[in-house]
Formats: sequence, structure tokens, C-alpha cells
Amino acid sequence: MIRIPSETPILSYTHQMRSRYSETDKMGYVYYGHYLSYFEVARTEMLRSAGIAYSDMERDGIILPVIYAQSSYKFPVHYDELMNIEVMIFRKPLVKLDTFYRVTTESGGENQTHVVGQVTLCFSNGESRKPCRAPEYITNLFEAL
Repeated sequence: MIRIPSETPILSYTHQMRSRYSETDKMGYVYYGHYLSYFEVARTEMLRSAGIAYSDMERDGIILPVIYAQSSYKFPVHYDELMNIEVMIFRKPLVKLDTFYRVTTESGGENQTHVVGQVTLCFSNGESRKPCRAPEYITNLFEAL
């Protein structure tokens, strides 16, 4: 079971997107495998909103492979529902970036949590593929928070 920490995140960002027909299964639910993609979109947009693009990190020789991922499914999201995908960071990243997620919709007129998740990524050297410290512009971003 995923437990999102109870303290206030040091960085939080919400990305909105609508579930698409091609992402639903025969039951009309968003297929569970798509939520990791949604998490990635929200995480990428969170960093972009803070002035950091994944492509810049890659040009700097830094990659961020996923080393852990877990999701817990509460209620299905249906086709064409507007989702709020919240990504939260609770600890300053040094070598690992721990991210937590909450997917909600306004189903039935109330804010309903559908999925919660956790993804851990590891800053790595793009050539050697070995773990390394987060680039200075990442640590500086979190120092400013």
C-alpha cells in the first residue's frame, strides 16, 4: 500500500489531462498501465514549470532511469474524464528523486482519488550509466524552496 507522506511537499504540481479513448480497455476504464505514463507527463511538466527540461539534463549527460514504481488503484477513470495528476516531492533529491502521485477527477461533483503512486528515479551518468549526484541546478532549485 502506498502512503503519501502526511507533511507538506517541498514541491507540488498538478497537471490536467483528459483520458483518451485509445487508453481505455473493454470495460471502458483507463487501462492500468497508462498511469505510469501519466505520472511521467506530470513529472516532466513539473520540472519544465520550474525551468528545467529533461532534454537539458540529457544534453548535460544526466539521465533519470526509474528504479522503483508502484501504483494503488482505488476507482477507475473512464473515457474522456478530466484528470488532475498531482506530483509531489517531499525530500530534496541528491542521487534519487522520490516522487508521489495522486490522480483525481471531479466524478459525481466531488473530488475523487482514483490512483496513488510512487516513482523513484536515480540521477545517472549518461555514458557510464552509474548513479551520480543531481546536477547543481536541480539542488539549487530545491535549496530555493
